[in-house]
Amino acid sequence: MATKALNRTSVAEFVLRTPAVGPALALLVAIVAFALTTDTFLRLDNLSLVVQQSLVVGTLALGQTLVILTAGIDLANAATAVLGTLLMAKLVLTGAPAPLALLTGLVVAAGIGAATGGIVTSLRLPPFIVTLGTLTIVTAVSRIYADGQSFPVTDGLLGFLGTRQYLFGQVEVTVGMGVALAMFLVLWYALTRTAWGKHVYAVGNDPEAARLSGIHVRRTVLSVYLVAGIVYGIAAWQALGRVPNADPNAFQTGNLDSITAVVLGGTSLFGGRGSVLGTLVGALIVSVLRSGLTQAGIDSLYQDVATGVLVILAVAVDRFSRRRQR
Repeated sequence: MATKALNRTSVAEFVLRTPAVGPALALLVAIVAFALTTDTFLRLDNLSLVVQQSLVVGTLALGQTLVILTAGIDLANAATAVLGTLLMAKLVLTGAPAPLALLTGLVVAAGIGAATGGIVTSLRLPPFIVTLGTLTIVTAVSRIYADGQSFPVTDGLLGFLGTRQYLFGQVEVTVGMGVALAMFLVLWYALTRTAWGKHVYAVGNDPEAARLSGIHVRRTVLSVYLVAGIVYGIAAWQALGRVPNADPNAFQTGNLDSITAVVLGGTSLFGGRGSVLGTLVGALIVSVLRSGLTQAGIDSLYQDVATGVLVILAVAVDRFSRRRQR
């Protein structure tokens, strides 16, 4: 009996100390549950659609993960991506070359990220307040720029990430899936195998201790917001490949959805703990829940309730695991 209790304790400790394990198990449980309760969930076309639906939020969540790892938060990530889509689509419609339009959207998104990080680091203001202000400004600028219109994507380059291919003649995949996977792997490597990644975690855990150990805290935080801005620009490109239309009213809850994916993926809102691979799982959990509950005939409002409960539970587990580690 004692041995069994010890084994259960060891398993629980492993799950608590490995942030991505819990979300992976939750994703597996959700897939099994929906496979048993619906007739269509495990169809290859449905699984492909689930992944495609998670691409934009998953990409936004990737940038959000970097910010949250430094104990910050970015409420303006979706608004930044929306402005990027508008710039790309409208510039092409007004005669600009597509590569220039794409580059402009990416540079503006990176600039917004760098400006946000600069304000946070130089004025030492709370990221919540700074990004809330940025959200308001960028949303207003987007609507002024769009002038109440939406802009169709008329160029193949802007919609390139939505290009579809079929594996084995059945499984639909898009270029955007490959790009998203590559981004997650690159940032996973950067966070786990480079000095920059170690600095990001150190700053999130304790910025003062990081400073005393020789880490340039402000430079690290600024670089995180800059990289996150670039990721949001790529999310804009993903969005145009997913839906070939730039709309100033799109992704109004994208910032909250990305935070949800990050939290469900095991990244701590208190900073210094988590992984981008966990965020990938978290984004898939959100997409699987919405798809499965829709196919089960559950109203979308109850889907939001279920997602909210999961977020609260995820934060509670994170808080509990931190206390255990102390």
